[in-house]
Amino acid sequence: MLTQIINGHILTPQGWMKDGSVLISDGKILEITNSDLAVIGATVVDARGMYIVPGLVAMHVHGGGGSDFTEATPEAFRTAAKAHLAHGATTIFPTLSSSSFETLGQAVGVCQELMKEPDTTIMGLHIEGPYLNPKMAGELFANQTKAIDAAEYQALIEEANGCIKRWDISPEVEGGHDFARYMRSKGLMVALTHTEAEYDEIKAAYEAGFTHAAHFYNAMPGFHKRREYKYEGTVESVYLMDGMSVEVIADGRHLPSTILRLVYKLKGVERTCLVSDALAYAACEHPKVDPRFVIEDGVCKLADHSSLAGSLATMDKLVQTMVKAGVPFADAIRMASETPAKLIGVDDRKGTLQKGKDADILIFDRNLNLRAVWSMGVQVI
Repeated sequence: MLTQIINGHILTPQGWMKDGSVLISDGKILEITNSDLAVIGATVVDARGMYIVPGLVAMHVHGGGGSDFTEATPEAFRTAAKAHLAHGATTIFPTLSSSSFETLGQAVGVCQELMKEPDTTIMGLHIEGPYLNPKMAGELFANQTKAIDAAEYQALIEEANGCIKRWDISPEVEGGHDFARYMRSKGLMVALTHTEAEYDEIKAAYEAGFTHAAHFYNAMPGFHKRREYKYEGTVESVYLMDGMSVEVIADGRHLPSTILRLVYKLKGVERTCLVSDALAYAACEHPKVDPRFVIEDGVCKLADHSSLAGSLATMDKLVQTMVKAGVPFADAIRMASETPAKLIGVDDRKGTLQKGKDADILIFDRNLNLRAVWSMGVQVI
């Protein structure tokens, strides 16, 4: 089936193209032109002056639609992925929080099968933990941390056969640098998370293969004081690693707009990703909330209100939040599509609107509300 989307502002790698058209067929982008003349035989979709942009890449998301990826079942994976697809996540890397290796093995099997489906949005697994600094693990990962076991993680990587795309740990745990070197040798993205590492450790970790910082600013210290002297925190140390990329939970709650602008200013579009870090309660109309938590102000908190417990955001919300913070719309889209696609290694198919790439396409209206989604050339909404 030939489809032509016309009369919109198209975000290309070269910038905005006004009043052009996107031609899609067999799940791929056939052509992007600056002409909006109707093509014979094509089903024409009139974007009516709205924004035509690439589908978004969700590379840190724990669940949605009432399902958590740690359930490690095809039903849970499909439910959560479908919930986020309706909000623009045409590519998703299910995140397994600090889980047992039995659960991780089950999730690998599910992910491998779903990745074989021709219309899948699932492109691989993201593991967070369980090799975490216990002091920084937080409520959700409490009592779920363990020492690094090289034989254990290497066996899982071999079993996964390329299914695992990213793994996050605390770099300061014993064996963390060897872990990073091994993962990088296998082509995985390695991120630091739930850490209290300072400059020397961050520098050594970066050299070992930690190239990304998960949920930047969250679960890590900034500039601080011990007795009479002041010390740089993880945050400042990551800023000083020019080649290290970061991700921010841009839900409008985990970080204020001033910090979002600061990250954008210092790390730039090419080194900043937008992530939801969403829980199962995201994109869920009537969530059944664990009694340990409460949902208020569009975010999940611990029931005693001592801290945030997780995000309820979807990818379209992240883009809207960045624009409200003063970031240009095109850059916000790129940080939610092009940049994560490049960093996690799927930019040959995803992340930009270009000839030959997957026809993952979104239309946003002038108020930046999501109006249409195509996934692999199939219109979803």
